Amino acid sequence: MVNVASRWSPQDYAQHGSFVPALGEEAMRLLGPRPGELILDVGCGDGTLTERIVEAGARVIGLDSAPEMVEAARSRGIDAFVADAEALDLEAQSERFGQFDAVFSNAALHWMLDPDAVATGIFASLKPGGRFAGEMGGDGNLAAIRTALRDELDERGFQMPDQDPSWYPDVEEFTRLYCVAGFTDVQARLVDRPTPLPSGVAGWILTFRAGLLDLAMVPAWERDAIAEAVEARLPHLRQSDGTYHADYVRLRFSMRKPE
Repeated sequence: MVNVASRWSPQDYAQHGSFVPALGEEAMRLLGPRPGELILDVGCGDGTLTERIVEAGARVIGLDSAPEMVEAARSRGIDAFVADAEALDLEAQSERFGQFDAVFSNAALHWMLDPDAVATGIFASLKPGGRFAGEMGGDGNLAAIRTALRDELDERGFQMPDQDPSWYPDVEEFTRLYCVAGFTDVQARLVDRPTPLPSGVAGWILTFRAGLLDLAMVPAWERDAIAEAVEARLPHLRQSDGTYHADYVRLRFSMRKPE
């Protein structure tokens, strides 16, 4: 089932979230795309980073649950399709594309709340010996911003879910899950990555938590004020030049399907 808190506008993402693909260099290095390979990009978004894989000479299929983002990826010439990574149609996929040499994912797995199903689907999509690499939010990701948003909404009387609708695992949980799915050589590590926010915390909230604000039934006319109030709660994230950094923690990983 698609996470209803994962809602995206390509225009807002391009304006406020361009740092996500721009900071994907380490994830791309872990993937190491090769000419002639068939690679699946799970959670391809608007295709900005997917283009980098194509430029390496690989053939790439992009999947994303957001139709608007798939349309944006297609406008870049990416073979992108709307799909729920928690319920991949593996038989039809195999008939249409064949099995993949590699699977890639950047800043997407944490939106998928049935990680067992995702791991099983990715494993089945790979050729024997195929690899899976990428990056996602890890344990402690955005702790300060998430707490400030919850506190602001609680004080204003909005009903929040008991838990934020994101999966931010630690290394042990992530490694165990993917080993159970059948992968070997699972390498994972957490990386603290304070990240500059081009539009401040307020712009980040309006882009990256639009779906959560929907869940909390926040009316459109209150969202700007709430986003600004959340930013005001986080003076320690403000830098000396007046810009803000988000308290990102990334989980970077690589693994293989046995031969």
